Formats: sequence, structure tokens, C-alpha cells
Amino acid sequence: MNFRQIAVITQDILSEGGRALTSPCKRVAACGVLTNPHAGQPGLDDFSGLVDLSVTAGEALTARALGALGPLKPRGYGKGVIVGTSGDLEHGASMIHVRIGLAMRQGAGGGPALIPGNAKVAAAGTSIDIIFGGLEDAWDYDAMDTMTVSVADAPKPDEILLCVGFLAGARPNARIKGASPAQVEELVRRMRGDQS
Repeated sequence: MNFRQIAVITQDILSEGGRALTSPCKRVAACGVLTNPHAGQPGLDDFSGLVDLSVTAGEALTARALGALGPLKPRGYGKGVIVGTSGDLEHGASMIHVRIGLAMRQGAGGGPALIPGNAKVAAAGTSIDIIFGGLEDAWDYDAMDTMTVSVADAPKPDEILLCVGFLAGARPNARIKGASPAQVEELVRRMRGDQS
């Protein structure tokens, strides 16, 4: 695997909505630019090569992102991919939905919650939102956040821009109160039609 470039983007949020933060918030995304070996092959049905590539690329990008967090512990994580215009959306989906999460969890030291992911086909310089969800708890509302990233010259038509992101701290000035575990359980039960 050869990256053409890696961009590590960090955001230290100090205030939001005119209010200084009461607790730290740091967002980090490591974005790697790779050649898409299947550019120009929109009918491809075997994605195993891209899935394997996502694991090794994910390990390298996770190490870069966590390194940029320094001593801070990640609370949330997310991933995203932009496929260049000679590629197919499924090329990107195979990079972020199948196995890259294993590399991210291993690097971060666990994290059972699903990792939000976002994929699209677009031209170089297009931005993508890295959507963060809780690392340990999918219902951790304070870990739900977004970071918009772009790399000016990527992806070229035959490239893939693969991003992994981590959030340390909480969303800036997070103060909404979500449903309790009991309320979530009751809601799911009712949605399934269980009236007992």
C-alpha cells in the first residue's frame, strides 16, 4: 500500500456559539490518498482487495490520528471516504463498511459501538463530513459530533481519499439530555410491536 499523501487535520475547539468551552474538545482526522485499483471498473463485484487495503490503510491512519490526539483519550470515532470520479460508490463502501473498524478499534483500545461512516463519489477538493459517534456507547449523545474535512488536490479521478477520525472530549458545550437506557429499551420494544 502506497499513500500519495496523508493529511492530518486537527481542530482544538475553544469556544462555540460565543461561549467558552467548559471542557476540552479536540477533533482529529487522518486522511490518506490512495490509488483506486478498480477505477474505471464500475461493474466490479469482488471487493476483497479494497477490503484488505482498508485494514492496512486504516491501521496507518488510525496511528496518525491517535498520535495527533497526544495524551487525550478518544471518546468518539468516525470514518469517511471520497472515491474519485472514475470510481464507483461501492469502492468506497467496501473501504469503510467492512473491516476498517477493526483497525480503528484496535488502535483506540476497544470500542464496541458501530462507527458512523460516510461515502461519496466526488472531484478533488470536495469536503466530507466525518460523523462521530460514541466509542464505548452508541447512545453517548455528548460524543455525537461532526468534523468537515477536505484535501485540496484529492481524490483525483483514479484515487480514493480515506479518512478516519477521533474526538477527544465532548461535542462543544454539549448540554442536551438524551433518552435513558430504560427509555431506549421501551421505545425499541414498542416499535417492534411488543405491547407486554
